[in-house]
Amino acid sequence: MFSSFFLSKKWFLWAYMGFFFTLVFLYIQTSLNVAINEWYKDFYNVLQKPHPIQTELLQENNPNDINQKKLQEQANENAKKALEGANFLNKSSLAYYQFLLKTFFQTQSIAMKQYYDINDFYTLIIVFLCIALPYVIIATINIYFASIYAFKWREAMTFSYLQFWKNKDDNIEGSSQRIQEDTYNFSKIVESLGLAFIKALMTLIAFIPILWGLSGSVSEALLSGIDTDSTWYFLRNVDGLLVYVALFISLGGLFISWFIGIKLPGLEYNNQKAEAAFRKELVFAEDNRQKYAKNETMFELFTGLKLNYKKLFLHYGYFNIWLILFEQIIIIIPFLAMAPSLFTGIITLGVVMQINNAFDQVRSSFSVFITNWTTITQLRSIYKRLNEFEMNIAYKKGCLKNKIK
Repeated sequence: MFSSFFLSKKWFLWAYMGFFFTLVFLYIQTSLNVAINEWYKDFYNVLQKPHPIQTELLQENNPNDINQKKLQEQANENAKKALEGANFLNKSSLAYYQFLLKTFFQTQSIAMKQYYDINDFYTLIIVFLCIALPYVIIATINIYFASIYAFKWREAMTFSYLQFWKNKDDNIEGSSQRIQEDTYNFSKIVESLGLAFIKALMTLIAFIPILWGLSGSVSEALLSGIDTDSTWYFLRNVDGLLVYVALFISLGGLFISWFIGIKLPGLEYNNQKAEAAFRKELVFAEDNRQKYAKNETMFELFTGLKLNYKKLFLHYGYFNIWLILFEQIIIIIPFLAMAPSLFTGIITLGVVMQINNAFDQVRSSFSVFITNWTTITQLRSIYKRLNEFEMNIAYKKGCLKNKIK
């Protein structure tokens, strides 16, 4: 499955250079995600603090103007420190976002503005487009390139299997399906899951420091009412509380998903065997309709197929109930945690949305196995079928004797 592509001289460039390019695309996408997270804070602060219609604020030499200049200098200084302290993923993101602010606002940060007007709103929309449009282009290119990459992998597997399968005289169950369909599904799913896991890792590297830093103000208000004798008092001294909340939610969800969906891989495997037998009878009937695809035979095969699907639909039914319930409940968890800080004035609406987005990024990255559980189940079934096929055609033994060209 892997050696035909990654250990082949013929496919070496595609296997490793292609993988490198997908990593570069993922890096850019993650960086732009971080920039959008910074934009959330400024955009929702603009919505929360619109400019009041008060003539005294527009007068020259207003004391508020002097104070505003000091606040703006402090904001710029904080922006510089944030850029200097960022990791390798976040540094390019913050540099790009601050470049956009410098271009359109002539400042590195607008976080300390006392009020915002309609021009600030429209300008931030332009800033968003400068982030979102490159993201769309990069994501589109990545999806297209990933599809080509998966197909090249399928091509390598297909012709590698054919060399050994044609030398086998005995009939192998579902061999046509495994060479024609399973090879493509395997390469496509592995490529898709691999990119999802790498993207999740990059997202964690980028957003954990952000969420960790933003957790302090939330913890202060959320845990202020805990008594010193309480069992939960130790949480007041825990840094990065929201990161741990996201981690524990994801681990708990993963365990429950594994328990609920434990029968799904076996059912997928049995279902594919029944599909293969049904398809095989139809293929034989194309050449000899008198001998194959008789009514009683097709009825028997389809009845077995129908029973397998009923079991599969039933088990996916209660698994999807849990998965949808989990996805809906976790939406409100960060807001429950942030509500005390928001209503006591410790954080602004912009920070709330920034924390919510960062929490969702971290939580979804921790939950990458839950999100892709159905796909992982299909992959396990395909892997089992291809592994059996390789054993039947003595593929691994043949590869050891004759290196794949």
